[in-house]
Amino acid sequence: MDRVGCARVAASVAAAVTVFGAWTGSARLQKIAKPLIVPALATALDPAHDRVLATGLAAATIGDVLLIDPDDDSALELGATAFGVMQSCYTLLLWRRGARPVLLDAVPRYAGWLAASILLARRQPAVAPTLSAYGGLLATTSTLSARSVSRGGDRRLVVGGILFTVSDALIVHRRLFLADERHRRTAEAVILSTYVAAQMLLVDALATTRRRRDGEAAEPALDGPGPLERR
Repeated sequence: MDRVGCARVAASVAAAVTVFGAWTGSARLQKIAKPLIVPALATALDPAHDRVLATGLAAATIGDVLLIDPDDDSALELGATAFGVMQSCYTLLLWRRGARPVLLDAVPRYAGWLAASILLARRQPAVAPTLSAYGGLLATTSTLSARSVSRGGDRRLVVGGILFTVSDALIVHRRLFLADERHRRTAEAVILSTYVAAQMLLVDALATTRRRRDGEAAEPALDGPGPLERR
């Protein structure tokens, strides 16, 4: 098994333990496994070429540690800030590869962000500014990753961006609408599952895009012919 395969397996194992810990309410399992997920993915990167991506993953690791307890408001705000750095890195990488926002992709994502921001402002005003700012960055990343495969995009980026949006939308739903502890634990397990899947897809696609650009891997990537806005 090559380095990329080993990284995926290690991240998957850590993710499975983390999701099980969330579902059963075991903070101990999450504290052990959750901080290992993203570093495991990072072991597949090339330090000489993937510095921006590595920076984003370092920020994501900090966010993962801070959000082990998703109901701690101060940790939630710091975690959202860390993940904002990660989303900014992803946006930068997508932009460098020719991604540009298209109205058809942007409207539903920014509409969802606006709706969530309004709900947070009304029901969770203490954390609303930080979470809304993060949501705007996520909407940007998701919009830039949305180029359809039929138009030269990368399916991993498309699905990864959607899964990240779903994961964070569920965070808002869990926070605002779920009171039953069993339902909250189940929701947290789904949040983590979609988050890990999104990270694996996005990291794999962004790193592979770099390898393809360097002439190493002939896999579909975002930097195909023509700018993204040509649809």
